[in-house]
Amino acid sequence: MRRALILALGTALAASMATTPAFAQQALGIKESAAPKAAPKYDPTKPYPAYTAPRTAWGAPDLMGIWSNASLTPLTRPAALKDQKVLTDAQVAELEGNAQIEIEEGNAATDPNAPADFVAKTTVQRPEFAAAGGDVGGYNRGWLDPGNHVMRVNGEARTSIVTTPNGSMPSRKANAVTATAQPPAFLTHLGESPTKRGGAFENMESRSAGERCIVSFGRNGGPPMFANGFYNNNYEFVQTPDHVVINVEMNHDSRIIRLNSKHRTDDVRPYFGDAIGWWEGDTLVVETTHIPQSQQFMGSWKDLKVTEKFKRVADDRLYYSFTVEDPTLWDAPWGGEYEFHPLETQRLFEYACHEGNYALPGILSGARVEEAKAAGKKY
Repeated sequence: MRRALILALGTALAASMATTPAFAQQALGIKESAAPKAAPKYDPTKPYPAYTAPRTAWGAPDLMGIWSNASLTPLTRPAALKDQKVLTDAQVAELEGNAQIEIEEGNAATDPNAPADFVAKTTVQRPEFAAAGGDVGGYNRGWLDPGNHVMRVNGEARTSIVTTPNGSMPSRKANAVTATAQPPAFLTHLGESPTKRGGAFENMESRSAGERCIVSFGRNGGPPMFANGFYNNNYEFVQTPDHVVINVEMNHDSRIIRLNSKHRTDDVRPYFGDAIGWWEGDTLVVETTHIPQSQQFMGSWKDLKVTEKFKRVADDRLYYSFTVEDPTLWDAPWGGEYEFHPLETQRLFEYACHEGNYALPGILSGARVEEAKAAGKKY
């Protein structure tokens, strides 16, 4: 009897841990299982089935799991596609076929005697990779994970994430004032222009938050949330009765959403803004204001409001949409949508980026050399 009871409890505990994300297990002091739960099979080509999302222990729709938004689909529609919202099967096959060629050729071994400026030549190359010099950040293609499939919504292979008629952002109002780079605090206190002396290379505070490993580049954390086009576009969703936390792999950020709360009334602007959420049926609605200038979106920040929606529409699909509003910049709200898919490994590893990385001393040292040359001195 005792043995049967112990075995039953052990089975229940194992089943509980199997459905508890690693991030939540760590918070609860539970040792992570050596064998992570297998991801649901992802098949985005079919329209949404009749589906009821699983529930948490307290009855809320369960969004928990490890998801990815990596895809071949750009934020805005390529000009050549004009008003085409959905790709044809032939266009999908070409894009995804080229991605496979890119992977195979880009993963070829590099000659150890190749010069420092060597760039691997491939038959096809994405424009964003070419703009970054080919091997992004000095990485071979094998280190990158930008997405190899076209993103679909309700089975449709989309040409862009933005859902305006032309797949692009609307024009700003005439004479609209947009955000500019924020001067480093130490220069502002001294009454100096950030362009004086070393300019953007004057101090680490004048470098971007992404370069300093404070938040991700490419708006991985958002809001709105986008893939950065290169790697680490993965997220772990954790829920409690009062909060939803999105653990963003890129720069290990945790975006905290307070449920059934109110926005702060001061002008404090934390990273990722001030996010509150509520449930509308099976849809999590998240409204974010108080976005800092350093995380401006398309030139908007002070009067920016972003409304996001998350809904689990299948075991292997998490629907996401966003709407941006700033009456000082745009005549009307606009936005976009995409689907998250399960991360195959169902496990996040630490993104070990930190502000003491080798790039910053190199950047600042280079600026000091340029200053010394300008002054006719040796450095």
